[in-house]
Amino acid sequence: MTAWYAVHTQPRREVIARQHLLRQGFDVYLPQHLYKRRHARRIDWIRAPLFPRYLFVGINTENSRWRSIHSTVGVSYMVQFGDQPMEVPQGIIETLKSREDENGLIKLGANLGLKHGDNVQILDSAFGDAIGILENLDSQERITVLLDLMGRQVRVKTSLDKISAVA
Repeated sequence: MTAWYAVHTQPRREVIARQHLLRQGFDVYLPQHLYKRRHARRIDWIRAPLFPRYLFVGINTENSRWRSIHSTVGVSYMVQFGDQPMEVPQGIIETLKSREDENGLIKLGANLGLKHGDNVQILDSAFGDAIGILENLDSQERITVLLDLMGRQVRVKTSLDKISAVA
């Protein structure tokens, strides 16, 4: 039975490792997203791995020569438990693939349906369930919320899992 396994790659060599694994006949999945890169006063949107230094290989360990993955160009090692590769729980890869758009990129934060100007509530923070206005959602799923504190608006940065939409 074919299952998915995680492969740890060399730094910034995920695409090269994917190419060499595909050439060897393995089923490979490298989830990617758009990343906002700032350099020299310029902002670029580039494709980047969702999990830096990791990709996934679909193999049947009983009748596949999976040990050859270790010596593939761009691969550091296969994630293992003892001497056997560690299987990725079922449904994880399918969930990631279901979040892809038509370009094969995973949309971050798309499942919440939040946009600029929406009212959100900050949960589990020093602000005690404060309600604010969503100002920004960046590529690392960090949220900037405008809170009304003591008569002035204050920007607060938090993670996506620490907010909820307010109707």
